[in-house]
Amino acid sequence: MKTYMPKPKDVQRGWYVIDAEGAVLGRLASEVAGVLRGKHKPTWAPHVDVGDHVVVINAAKVRLTGEKEGKKVYYRHSQYPGGLQEIPYQRLAERHPERLIEQAVRGMLPKTRLGRQMLRKLSVYAGPDHPHQAQRPTELRLGEVPSDG
Repeated sequence: MKTYMPKPKDVQRGWYVIDAEGAVLGRLASEVAGVLRGKHKPTWAPHVDVGDHVVVINAAKVRLTGEKEGKKVYYRHSQYPGGLQEIPYQRLAERHPERLIEQAVRGMLPKTRLGRQMLRKLSVYAGPDHPHQAQRPTELRLGEVPSDG
């Protein structure tokens, strides 16, 4: 019996909406990364992007556990000497709450062009509204496995 290898033209992509209200950032990001990679599908292969599109709403209402909210710092570098910027979690959460989820998910995807391709299927919105109603996304609760259909 031959091993099945998925081809990009055979991949069927679904759309899922995840509500981040009250969710812990790391747990949310790991589930989103799994759906983006397609690990819930029986046709998953590490060398093909078989994942689904994910829309995350209410990103501003995500939370951290413990004392991380006051201590967590994000770093950026301009690639110039002395160009390191430190951004506290509080300030990033106020100004760009969608970046919190995007960065957490990016860290859990492969660091290759395949990972960048998977990240393009992620849409994060700070509030409850999103412009993807035409795709008829399915609501997905945290801890639920998406149905392959």
